[in-house]
Amino acid sequence: MADDELTRFEVLGPLRVTRGETELDLGFPQQRALLALLLVRAGRPLPAGEIVDVLWPDGPPASAPNVVRRYVGSLRRLLEPGLPARAPGRRLLRGADGYRLEAAQDEIDLLRFRELTRQAKREAATGRPEPALRHFAAALDEWRGLVAAGIPAPVRHHAVFTEVERELVATTVMAADAALLCGAPDHVLPHLARAVRLDPLNESLHARQVMALAAAGRQADALAAYDSVRLLLERELGVKPGAELAAAHTRVLRQELRSRPRESFAPPAQLPPDPNVFVGRETELSMLHASVDSSPVLVTGMPGIGKTTVAVHWAHQAAARYPDGQLHLDLRGFDPLDDPLTSEAALRSLLTALGVPEHRLPSGPDALAGLYRSTLSGRRVLVLLDDALDTEQVRPLLPASPGCLTLITSRRGLSGLVAAGARPLRLGLPSPADALGILLRHTGRELTPAEAEAAEEIVVRCGRLPLALAHLAATGPLASVAAELRRSAGLDAFADLRTAFAGSYRRLPADTARLFRLSAGSGPELTAQTAAALADVPVRTARRLLDELADAHLVTESAPGRYTGHPLLRLFADELNRRP
Repeated sequence: MADDELTRFEVLGPLRVTRGETELDLGFPQQRALLALLLVRAGRPLPAGEIVDVLWPDGPPASAPNVVRRYVGSLRRLLEPGLPARAPGRRLLRGADGYRLEAAQDEIDLLRFRELTRQAKREAATGRPEPALRHFAAALDEWRGLVAAGIPAPVRHHAVFTEVERELVATTVMAADAALLCGAPDHVLPHLARAVRLDPLNESLHARQVMALAAAGRQADALAAYDSVRLLLERELGVKPGAELAAAHTRVLRQELRSRPRESFAPPAQLPPDPNVFVGRETELSMLHASVDSSPVLVTGMPGIGKTTVAVHWAHQAAARYPDGQLHLDLRGFDPLDDPLTSEAALRSLLTALGVPEHRLPSGPDALAGLYRSTLSGRRVLVLLDDALDTEQVRPLLPASPGCLTLITSRRGLSGLVAAGARPLRLGLPSPADALGILLRHTGRELTPAEAEAAEEIVVRCGRLPLALAHLAATGPLASVAAELRRSAGLDAFADLRTAFAGSYRRLPADTARLFRLSAGSGPELTAQTAAALADVPVRTARRLLDELADAHLVTESAPGRYTGHPLLRLFADELNRRP
């Protein structure tokens, strides 16, 4: 495991820990509860006695202290794999005053939430509601559901967790005040609805929801919300609305609340031209046409398989569903010349395309992500993120608005994104008939019988790879191309393809790249055993390396435990082996 893989902890919703692209198995329910408790108190000592009281609310067994020590040891090994036995490590420390979890601010969603809230409160205190709202919205975007969901319910109801929920509600109230001051109630309505479900008897919260609905032009919804909470208070507590909620109702009746008109917005139309040589992919297009909700769609496959072509073609077909615009951004994940685009640079580019002036762009990726989500709130926009490197690059670029759809292409499987709800669409090779159709469409004319025979030979020698077919169709008469393929060695006839393959190869870890090179001499199929013999590594290591090659789509797991490589990728690996 690489030392520089980022570990992320999430407790403002389902309890999750990810290391790089991998979500960790957090173990038994009480062990998960201990981790959640340590996250809520991150950076501060947690006495063993308090841990016992929280984990066993109905009274601890005599073995509780030993159980806690066992859970701590398991968590240490989970968070720091390879840590020697009895070594203290750097994550989960024990001192005289208790246990302490050490993590950077950007690693824990609760710490990011608190820092963004602190920045927002500072802006609000200096009379700047617009930047305050951006920071409040970014803070609330960290909130994904019930705090520490997935741990035992009696533990989750302990005051240490309900206090965090009170923080979330308090921040929502402050965010609503900022939104009402700057005339942007739409930005907080989803957060208010979630907070009301969490704290249904909070009159201050209901007052903000009623006013925000009215300010957003939803007078009838505001009055209905007031009537609903009035009946709830009477039924549950036997009381009438208090002064704050009653005053909000009066303001609605007097129509005193108005939203500020949105700045003029020219819908962006950034999609590349629809490829006029598109052939086949009916099954994949049908799956994309079924993408009617806001879950991202991830299109993956080997270099040259046609991911961008499919995504752009479908995006043009679906553009009418998204009247507020279509965004396109090349993330340069596997560009052979340029570094991948940072999330911060990507957000600035997307916000500029959405009409946000440069001087209004805040500093820092968290604030930019909050502004991005707020700008898209209430809009229907299609976002095409092309050539993504990894989940961490993409995650801040995902809109929160249910009317938006994000389409992502990548040469990697991005398992972290799939685990978070993205729907995967893996592109395989086109059928022989569709591959021939791609070649013919690129030639742009009817073929003679001799040319048709050459075309079929080219399809076979290209392994039906769309990028190779497109490249060869533009190089000359098909009969001459077929003859050249018979004479050429390696990838000499495929200059574009060599560049595309190199972009994926240069992103591989050193040991995975070595196995890829060695695979050229292994025959058409690899197993963990044959890979271990080739690379002179243990079978367990070989299995991991093969999984990494499969994730990069440089081999395909054609059957459980059996991997094959595309013929042109094998030629590329052979070329790498021959380099001095």
